[in-house]
Amino acid sequence: INEFMNSKTWTNHIFSPDERIECNFIFTLNKQISADEFAGSMQVQSNRTIYGTTYNSTMLNFKDNDIQFKFDEQTIITFDENSHISNLSSLLGFYAYLVLGFDYDSFSPEGGTEYFQKAEKIVNNAQSEPTKGWKSFEGRKNRYWLTENILNEIYRPIRQFSYQYHRLGLDVMGTKASEARSQIAENLTLLQQVHRKKPSSFIMQVFFDAKADELVNVFNSNEANPEEKRRVYTILTEVAPGDNAKWEKLVK
Repeated sequence: INEFMNSKTWTNHIFSPDERIECNFIFTLNKQISADEFAGSMQVQSNRTIYGTTYNSTMLNFKDNDIQFKFDEQTIITFDENSHISNLSSLLGFYAYLVLGFDYDSFSPEGGTEYFQKAEKIVNNAQSEPTKGWKSFEGRKNRYWLTENILNEIYRPIRQFSYQYHRLGLDVMGTKASEARSQIAENLTLLQQVHRKKPSSFIMQVFFDAKADELVNVFNSNEANPEEKRRVYTILTEVAPGDNAKWEKLVK
C-alpha cells in the first residue's frame, strides 16, 4: 500500500519531493472474512505546512468504519479512475483524491474541485460493489455523502472559508498575527451561513474534526482581542455545539 500510494502520480502538476503532502492511512482490521478478505476501519489524516513556519495544519482527520477488501502478499494493487477494479484500490484512490482536494482548496478558491470530482467518479464506479460505504442508502456519513456534500452548492461556503482560513489567515500568522486572526474571525460567518441552512451537516462535522483544536489555539492567545474572542466563541458554539468544551477555553 505504501509503495502504491507513493509511486503513483496522482496529479499532473509538478512538485519537488519536499512538497509532497504528508498523510497517514491507518488501518484497523478486526475481522477476517476469509483467507484473503478483511474488514475494519481506516483513519485518514493529512497535513499542510503553513507558509514560513514548521507548523503542520491538519487538513483531514476522518475515520471510515466501512472498510472491507481482499489482499494477499502477492497482490498487485491496480487502479483506474474510470473503473472499479478492486475495493482496496478504489478506497486508496478515493482518499488520495480527497486529500488532494482539501489541500488544493486551501491554496486557491475551490482549487480542489478537479480532485473531488475524481473522488466522486470513483464512488459512481463502485455502485455495484457489494461492500458498504459507496451508496447513498447505506447511511448519511459515508464516502458517497462525503463527496456529495463537498460538491453540493449549499456547502460551498465551507470550501470558501478553507481558502480564507489557510491562505489569508494561517499563512500570514507569522508576520501579521492580528490581521490574520481578524481575517479568520470575519470569515467564520461563512460557516454560520451553512449551519443556518443545514444544521449538523456531515461535512461541517468533518471540517471541525480536523480544525477544532487549531481554532482554539489561534484565538486562545494573550494577544487576541477579548471582544474578537467573544465574537468567535458565539459563532463557534452555534455552528459546532458538539465541541463546546473546547470553545469554552476562549472565554475563560
